[in-house]
Parts: sequence; C-alpha cells; structure tokens
Amino acid sequence: MLNSKYRIESSAALKSELLQAINFNHLYQNSSLAVAIAAKSVTDPVRSEVRVVQVPSGEIIFRTGSAD
Repeated sequence: MLNSKYRIESSAALKSELLQAINFNHLYQNSSLAVAIAAKSVTDPVRSEVRVVQVPSGEIIFRTGSAD
C-alpha cells in the first residue's frame, strides 16, 4: 500500500534513549523507519510489548517479545 501509515503502540509507557524527542503518537509514512524506532524503544515496565501497526487496517507488522 503506497499510502499506508504506521503507528508505534504499546500498552505501557514508551521511551527511547536513542531518540529522546520521539513522539509515539506520530504516524510514519515508512514502515522501515517505524520498525527501526520501535526496535530501539523500551517500555516502562521494561518487559511490555512494543508493536508497529499499519493504519487503518490494524495489521501488526512488527512486535517485540512480551513478558507472557
């Protein structure tokens, strides 16, 4: 999908020490960029899941491991 947008989501608070000013409500045009930022992000608590979702389909294209 050429006009797809991607959002980084988590049920826990997100932070990124690499990208300190990141806005996790931002919609990304590029799936690779969204996945790279999500992969470098951590959650608080640390073992929560981070995922990248394609908008508007809701398809999860990337997911980190969760505590479960």
